[in-house]
Amino acid sequence: MMKRVVMSAAVFLLVAGLASAQARKNEDTNTRSVRGQVTDASNTPAAGAVVQLKDTKTLQVRSFIAQQDGAYQFAGLSTNVDYELKAEREGASSGTKTLSVFDDRKSATVNLKLDKK
Repeated sequence: MMKRVVMSAAVFLLVAGLASAQARKNEDTNTRSVRGQVTDASNTPAAGAVVQLKDTKTLQVRSFIAQQDGAYQFAGLSTNVDYELKAEREGASSGTKTLSVFDDRKSATVNLKLDKK
């Protein structure tokens, strides 16, 4: 009886391990994401700020409107491309920050601070 329980547990762990390995294999290793928060000069979340993400290879620009808490995010980004990020709201803008190909994080955090021009 004990032998049967041990054998069942071993088979279960083997199947669970194979399923986990398959899930990791299905993850796209060539993509990453970036998220962050936009704040104004007084460090208050900048709801409604427009965050622009520029692909430096194709020059394509994607935009995201910051949420109530100033949060933004972009997903499905290539690991083989540098990206430039900047934010603007009501005449204020942030400096440009770069998400480099040398940054190997799957999910990077880049916070942006607005300054009056």
